[in-house]
Amino acid sequence: MTPRFDLIGLVTADMSASLAFYRRLGIRIPEGQEQEPHVEAPLPGGLRMAWDTVETVTSFDPGWTPPSGGQRMVMAFACEDPADVDRQYAELTGAGYRGHAEPWDAFWGQRYASVLDPDGNSVDLFAPLTAAP
Repeated sequence: MTPRFDLIGLVTADMSASLAFYRRLGIRIPEGQEQEPHVEAPLPGGLRMAWDTVETVTSFDPGWTPPSGGQRMVMAFACEDPADVDRQYAELTGAGYRGHAEPWDAFWGQRYASVLDPDGNSVDLFAPLTAAP
């Protein structure tokens, strides 16, 4: 059997802050999970997203350390249209989350912006610059 992609996992230093950030982006995370060491939420299309605290990860991988010097993975969220990219970016940065790249019109035909989640992971927002035919 071929393995099936099933889960996106994040390690977080602050479960409550991370869950609040991703709830703002529309992830349906069960309420009352903020103090749990492991949290899962369903994603569209049958995938799941999961969060583990640093303490949980180091309990089974004692040598784990957070990455430094940049990231190797980015999550991107599709927005309704270019104005929605700007709106989402403004709402997130207005709520105190760090902007990484202000909205711009990318050469590949999308309105694009990047914010950082509470653990410093880059989360991109995008929408096509023109409506699909």
